[in-house]
Amino acid sequence: MKLIIATIKPFKLEEVREALTTVGVRGMMVSEIKGFGSQSGHTEIYRGAEYAVNFVPKVKLEVVVPDSMAEQVVSTIASTAKTEKIGDGKIFVLDVESALRVRTGETNDDAL
Repeated sequence: MKLIIATIKPFKLEEVREALTTVGVRGMMVSEIKGFGSQSGHTEIYRGAEYAVNFVPKVKLEVVVPDSMAEQVVSTIASTAKTEKIGDGKIFVLDVESALRVRTGETNDDAL
């Protein structure tokens, strides 16, 4: 199993969710986060005063899928979340040692 962690722009969330559902992803966890990468934040003007915004709002998706689906899920997220502008996000893929569905006791791929 693989844990896929993706950070994307917030306005892309619904589009990415729909695309992942289409390729067979049955569940995901979503968190609102703030961070910075290459863009290193930006400046904004509020009531005539300029101030620095060091952290940019993002959405973090966490999806656990069987090994056989990982590549397709990564490519789906990448193509759907892409705007070709700085700050499109990152995708990380990690190995998952085990999984357990609390309600039924199912484990590993059956728990997904």
